Formats: sequence, C-alpha cells, structure tokens
Amino acid sequence: MKMDLEQLRKTAAEVVARDDVKYLVGWKQGTYGYRVAPSFVEDAAGAAELIFSPLCTANLATYLTLVEELHIPRGQEPDTRKVAVMVKGCDSRAVAQLFVEKGVKKEEVIVIGCPCPGVVDPNLLAEKYPETEEQLEVKWNGEGFLLVRGGEEIEIARDEVLAEKCRLCRYPNPVYSDIMLGEPVEEWEPGEDHGVEEIDGQDVDGRAEYWTEQFDKCVRCYSCRNVCPLCYCQDCVLDRLNPTWVNRAVNFSENTAFNIARAFHLAGRCIECGECERVCPANIPLGKINRKLAREVRDKYGFEPGVDPDGEPFQASFKPDDPEEFIL
Repeated sequence: MKMDLEQLRKTAAEVVARDDVKYLVGWKQGTYGYRVAPSFVEDAAGAAELIFSPLCTANLATYLTLVEELHIPRGQEPDTRKVAVMVKGCDSRAVAQLFVEKGVKKEEVIVIGCPCPGVVDPNLLAEKYPETEEQLEVKWNGEGFLLVRGGEEIEIARDEVLAEKCRLCRYPNPVYSDIMLGEPVEEWEPGEDHGVEEIDGQDVDGRAEYWTEQFDKCVRCYSCRNVCPLCYCQDCVLDRLNPTWVNRAVNFSENTAFNIARAFHLAGRCIECGECERVCPANIPLGKINRKLAREVRDKYGFEPGVDPDGEPFQASFKPDDPEEFIL
C-alpha cells in the first residue's frame, strides 16, 4: 500500500479550513529515530506536516475525551466547533464505541479513516535495526516494510516487526468514517492468540504464579488508564479515598486490585488497540487480560464492541430469552 501523502495533507487542510472545525488530530514525524508524535492541526501549515506510515501506532481517539476544561471568561461562549481525528481500523472502533456510550457525540467529531495494512512494533524494530539521532522513515512495501535510513533502503519481512495487535486484527479498515483516505486494504486471516492460549493452558496455580510475577512489576503510574480511549471517566472510582476501593500503596495486593478492576471495567468495551501494553513502562502484558475477556464476551454472548456506532453497550444487550446454559 502507498499512502498518498499529498491527498492526505490536502484533505486535512480543507477540513481545518472549515468554520465549524476547531482542529484536527493526526500524526507527524517525531524528533528522532522511529518517533511519531500526535499533531494538533489548525491551519494548512500544520496539515503539511502530517504523515501516515507503519510507525503511526498510537490510537488518537483518546484525545477526543481529553478536553481541557478552562473557565470561560465572562461574556464569551464555549468553543463548540468539531474536532477531526485520523483513525486506523482499530482506532475507529474506539470512536464507534464512544458514540455508543455517549462519551462523544457524532455531531462533535469528523472521523478521517485510514485503511491500515498493519503497523510495526517500535521495540521489535529497534532491536533489529537500532534507532539513530536522525529521523527514520518506514514505508509499506508490498507484503512487508521498507526502512529508509542514511540513504539506504532495507526491506523487512512483515512478520519480523509487525505489532501483535495487527497480527490478531480483524478490522484493518475503519468501521466508521466521515472521510475515507485511499482504498480499503485487503483483510487477512487473524493469527492465533498464543499469548491468551498460553495462559489458558495453565492450571490455577500456574496462572496465579504468572500474574503474581507480572503485577509485582506494576508501579501504578496509570499510563494504561490514561492512554486508553475507553477510560474517559472524569472521576475514576479507583482514585477515590472515601470510600477507598484501591489503596495508594504499590504492592501486589493493591496492584492486582487495580489491574483486575480496570480489566473488568473494559469487558465488552475494549477494542483491542493495544495502547495499554504499548505504554506500560514495566512491560506488563496487559493485552492478554483484555483479549481474554474480549474473547469470552464474543464466544459466550456473541457481542463485539466498536463495530456498530449506532448499537447498544454490552451491558444493555441482555436478551430475556438467553438460555444461560454456561451458568452452572
């Protein structure tokens, strides 16, 4: 796939030029190496810096709910113009789920869809091809990727550096968009989720030992919660001290309570974008927990979040004629 950057930037410039648009959230090249940063575009000059490449791993949908609430000076009205956002397939599911939950209103957003052949895992890429101080470029190249650095072009096999979320992806094309950039990509057969199967294959003691080791590493930085597009509650119950649900102490007991509570809060809501695992400084495999619960919701209830922007939340999808055969 070859993304037409000229068309992307032209479309972005046209969008931000509209009177009813506040700004557009997209991706731009970072300061060095494989870094890519979110960009808040308000004019044509900003649109000219936008990119879309295999390095655009971040889910920008989270910025739709991270609105800075400032006091409005007397005599002024709040800025109610729309926000435009660029989304990949998995990102679009987050936007659709936000619509379902009324976290964001459709009339407040312009969704720019970017069909995605799969992004790279920056850590895997850096292990094989170390970063440099200069900006490095990665392109889609047939079935693989093409790394451009120091005037040299290096072909990289897809499986070498493909992000785990892309190997398991079922929706590479946006499920919802107001504007679509380019043609849909050819979908692929999702791979086996070896991470979840590995844990499922252990007995209770084995699973307990595994998660004890993982949650012991948690530093309670809340990066997973802060980056998650579906963790948008302004008043998180896990922060409350009266009553106290989770103590502030960083130990296995409190870490477990926090991580398990968050995982169940996302059951039937997680769109498997992998952002929580990507930003975790302790490298806790949070995706395994969320994908496990997502699989249970799909298999037992036939429900998948973020695929119907006009649908109902999982908790509201109860059917009176549900036989509940799986309940003992």
